[in-house]
Order: sequence, then C-alpha cells, then structure tokens
Amino acid sequence: MLVALFAGVALAALVAAVVAWTPAAIVAVALAVPTTLWIAGGAATSVVGLIAPPPPSRPLPPGWRPNGRLAVLTTLCGEPPEPVAERLAALHADLAASPLAGAATLYALSDTRGADRVAAEERALAPLVASGRVIYRRRADNAGRKPGNIADWLARAGAEHDHMLVLDADSWMRADRIARLVHRMEREPRLGLIQAGMRLVPAATRFGRAQRTAARLLGGPFVRGFAASTGETGNYWGHNALIRVAAFREAGALKGLPGRAPFGGDVLSHDFIEAAQLARAGWAVEVDPDTAGSAEGGPQTLADFHRRDRRWCQGNLQHLRLIGSPGYAPLSRLHLASGIFSYLAAPCWLVLFLLAGSGAVALSGWAPAVAVVTLLAVPKLCGLATWLPRARTAARRRTVLRAAASEAVTSTLVAPMVMMRQTGAVLSVLAGRDCGWRTGVPAVRLMPPGGAEALAGAAAGAALLAANPGAAPWFVPVLAPLLAAPVLVPWLERAP
Repeated sequence: MLVALFAGVALAALVAAVVAWTPAAIVAVALAVPTTLWIAGGAATSVVGLIAPPPPSRPLPPGWRPNGRLAVLTTLCGEPPEPVAERLAALHADLAASPLAGAATLYALSDTRGADRVAAEERALAPLVASGRVIYRRRADNAGRKPGNIADWLARAGAEHDHMLVLDADSWMRADRIARLVHRMEREPRLGLIQAGMRLVPAATRFGRAQRTAARLLGGPFVRGFAASTGETGNYWGHNALIRVAAFREAGALKGLPGRAPFGGDVLSHDFIEAAQLARAGWAVEVDPDTAGSAEGGPQTLADFHRRDRRWCQGNLQHLRLIGSPGYAPLSRLHLASGIFSYLAAPCWLVLFLLAGSGAVALSGWAPAVAVVTLLAVPKLCGLATWLPRARTAARRRTVLRAAASEAVTSTLVAPMVMMRQTGAVLSVLAGRDCGWRTGVPAVRLMPPGGAEALAGAAAGAALLAANPGAAPWFVPVLAPLLAAPVLVPWLERAP
C-alpha cells in the first residue's frame, strides 16, 4: 500500500508536469514507472521498519546446550589469509567459552589459486590446523565457485552436522549471536535459513567510512522493514546466515545455466536463488534484523566497489532467466525482480536525465524532481528518526546530524559515478562480456582514478549544452561530480 501511495504521488507529479506528449515523453514516463516503483519500495520498507514493533528478544535459557552439531564454514578465494586466520582463532576461543563449546567445528574451505597465494594461505592457517582448531580444505577443482565449494563440503561432511553457518573471508560473528540463532532454529522446525543483519567493520578510507556511516544510519529501519514485510519468505545475502543442512539438501543443488557466460554458466548471485529454492521446498527463510555480533567488510576503494558491483550486476541479470522458474513463491520472484532492477535502474536514470536535460521531454516546474528527491530522502529521514531519540545529549545529537549530513553529501557526489559505471556494466553484460572471477586479484586501472567518469561527464555535458543550453541547472547535480571525479575519487580513497 505504501509503495503504491509513494509511487503514485511521484508519477502523478511527473505526468502533470509533461508539457507535450511526444514519443520521447511517452518513453520517459514508461521508464519512470519501474524506476519510481523501485525507489518507492525502498522508502516504504524504511517507513515500515520505523513504525514496526521491535523484534522479540530471544535470550538463551539458562544452561541451554544445542541438540545437534554446527559447522562454521568460512569460504576463501584468494583473499589475504592473515586476517582470516586471526578471525578464525578468535572465533574458536569465543565458541569454546560459549554454550556451543564442543558442538561447533570450524572449516576453512578454499578455492584459492596461484602457488604464492596458496602457500601464504597454508602458512597462515597452519597453526590453527595443527592445533585442531580448524579443518582446512582446498579444492583441486573449483567448479561451481562458492556454491560448488559448499556443495563439495556437503558431500564430504554435511551428514555429520545439523546446521551450517556460512561466513565469507571478510565477515565474522560472535559466538553469543550464533548460539541465539542455533537456539531459535532448534525451536522452530520449519526454519530453513536465518539471515543475520550485519554491520560494516571499521573503515580504512573515506569511501569505506562513508559506506559504514550510511549502513549505520539507514540500515536499521530498512532491514527491520524488510524482515517485517517479507516474513517467512525473506532472502539470503550469501554469508552471516545459519542454514539447516537437511533443508539445504532438500531444496536441491544449485545448477549452472545452460549456455555461455555472462547469461549462462555459473550463477554468480547464487544466494537469492538458494533462498528461493528453500522457500519453494516449503522451508521458512527469515531475516533477523539485529546487527549485534555480526559484521562484514566493505570495499575500501571505488575501484574495488565497481569491480564487485560488476560481478553482482552480471549475477543479478542472470536472474532474468530464473525469475520464471516453476514453484517459486511470489515474494521470491519479487526479490529477484528487485535485484535485477537494482542494476537496470542506472540506465533508466541516465536516459531520463538525458531526455529531460536535452529538452526532448518538456517539463513544467520542479515537481517531478522534488518528488524523486523526497522519495530518496525518506530512508535517510527514517534513519534520523531512529538515531536522534537515542542521542540523549546535545553533543550526541550534533554528532548524528553531522554524520547524516556527511552521508547525504557523499552519496550525492558518488551517485552519478555509480550510475555511469552501472550503466556500463549493464551494457557490457548485454554485449555478452563475462566479468570473470578475479577475487583477491588487484584491480587493473587503464585510466587515472576518476578519468573514465570525467570523460563520460564531459561528453554528456557537451551534448546537453549543445542541445539545450537553457537547462544547465538540470545538469549541475549530475555532471559536476563526474567532472570533479579525478580529484574526488583519490580523495575518497585516502585514509580519513
């Protein structure tokens, strides 16, 4: 209902502002409908999270011990191994002092390639393996990538465990949080997967800090709203999730897509599909929005962000072939559709910007822009409404407001660059280019940082000024960050 209300108001403002219904105007409105629905969905989710009652507290009963065995699976594929070894050592000690002591086994499942990387990984993990704290296995054949890695473990050792907790190389969870998830899954026999909310670990760059600030300010209401609105047909984000082994087996192995990449081959965004398969098999998939004791790392540079985003783009667009799979629940299809459009939105925004900026679509007034900006601001306002009441002193309230202002400025500056890069990624996938899989390999820059964005901004600016110089105020919010990218990107990638 909220989605329809928000989107209806924004679209009504656009339709009322159209001066002449030319073919270009019809195209613009057609593109605006799914784009507005998508951002309205995000706004509505945050509002639901703001007004929904907090999730029930689930403390462990005194003296509780698990009935079954837990496997903690940390997957590696070329990441720096020393931090992984440190986190595994800390987790083993944490588990040993928890109710899960004696019931949990740590596994490091590696798909790392390259003699130097393999040697470094084995060297870092050797003390943990020798002491029996971690079972380490590196596959000789990394077919199927991460899903294949976990499927290989299931075939070898899955029968020995009741639950598996999946972690990425840059994620971690505290033992008390894991124990609460296990307790809940044992109490609720229909639960197949519980996705834990996550925080971002402290950042090393300004860009990393901006992501962490955004996640802390905006993430709470959004994830709570997502959990409340999706219920037992939630989603899986690939890690920091507890999975019932029997449910995962029953749901069926993830199969590759026929044909060649990018639309065929291994399914890159496997997590959404695995959640859909669990729901199809009759298992509940729920999101626990609590972020305490659960965290992940984020990309610290825009280059790393774009490289990961390119892989996610290809994976989500592959879902075009899977969204119609028989038996999927309507909410599972909605999750897939949202993931697909999270990348198609970028070219839609770009085309809308060019149509309006060039004068091909004549609009009267600023109502459409105000409506869109308002929708984009709703999650930020929900975040403020969550954090300000917790800030009980004037100094803390000023800190929250400064953080919110900083996040708003940074996201405004970065958004045009992400739009351009995601548009390029979508076009690359549609052109048949496979992104490959280069986890742990440094990104290769063919141009100075920000150079590609500046070139794109200069080309778009020249074309728009030639077509419609009187609409220059439309250009500035999008083109200024692009033209400033050679200065902005290095600044964002430095330590704060």
